[in-house]
Amino acid sequence: MAGSVNKVILIGNLGKDPEIRTLNSGDRVANLRIATSETWRDKMSGERKEKTEWHQVVIFNDNLVKVAESYLRKGSTVYIEGALQTRKYTDGQGVEKFSTEIVLQKFRGELTMLGGRGGAGDSEEGGYDRGASSPAASGGRDFGGGRPAASGGGARESFAADLDDEIPF
Repeated sequence: MAGSVNKVILIGNLGKDPEIRTLNSGDRVANLRIATSETWRDKMSGERKEKTEWHQVVIFNDNLVKVAESYLRKGSTVYIEGALQTRKYTDGQGVEKFSTEIVLQKFRGELTMLGGRGGAGDSEEGGYDRGASSPAASGGRDFGGGRPAASGGGARESFAADLDDEIPF
């Protein structure tokens, strides 16, 4: 069908650390379990309710696998952009089952780390500030909006110091 779109966008939290594995071809794959939640107030009782959906995400892009392995941990907040894929498999008892996953292919898909420093998903050596995206996470495109966190206890110069040059525009 012409003009169809298969695109999934999620913002959620990792339910466990990423699982990294290597395929027979030598390619590395990351599997993520992401929770998205919605809350509402029940009209009858006035009680606050919450519903959580769990999503299986599979990453085939090697750069994004490296980011997931290095920076993502249980509880990390992430923005994911990928496509839905359903696959059929046979379980240990010989029963055919289906699994629907959000897949980030080698050259399609996006992973952006969200959340502040010091929280889950940030390492002491290279965490990113709130709302920042790793250049590798966006497929090599760095549109700014964040700065690498200071390693150790020393503060880094501000971003404005990099802009202080003598090139007229």
